[in-house]
Amino acid sequence: MKRLSNLALGLGASLLLAGTAQGAQEIELHEVSTDGVGESIGTVTVEDTDYGLLLTPDLSGLNAGMHGFHVHQNASCEPKEEGGETTPAGAAGGHLDPQDTGTHQGPYGEGHLGDLPVLMVDEEGNATTPVLAPRLEVADLEGRALMIHEGGDTYSDEPKLGGGAGRVACGAVGQ
Repeated sequence: MKRLSNLALGLGASLLLAGTAQGAQEIELHEVSTDGVGESIGTVTVEDTDYGLLLTPDLSGLNAGMHGFHVHQNASCEPKEEGGETTPAGAAGGHLDPQDTGTHQGPYGEGHLGDLPVLMVDEEGNATTPVLAPRLEVADLEGRALMIHEGGDTYSDEPKLGGGAGRVACGAVGQ
């Protein structure tokens, strides 16, 4: 029942927003690891609407469940070594936070601008349910990266990794 409800919500949002969307852009996402950028897992189409940025994923090969989904500061998905530890897609930096809020409050709060709604992945590993980021527009993504995290998202600063956990997929925008 929950799955049908999520599907209906996504379809409803798509139908409602389809008539108001302009200038779609497609971003390819790739698996990431400490070894670098891997195979493509699909695309996320982004488009401006009267209600914010609509992100429509067409992704596969992910673990089922909720995943943290964010806009990160830099347009790079390369690993980064710091303090003897390598972080997959670490070159993307942290969440987009142009107001320097330093807080993780989710897409409807007043924290990081890059906080997006969670990405839902079905039992077959596919993510196709659109999400809406009301505080963003396509222009905000230029020179940034879309990131998918291993775990869900608490939309808070506690626990420390409330926004996801390890980085599993990334797409550089504007490169």
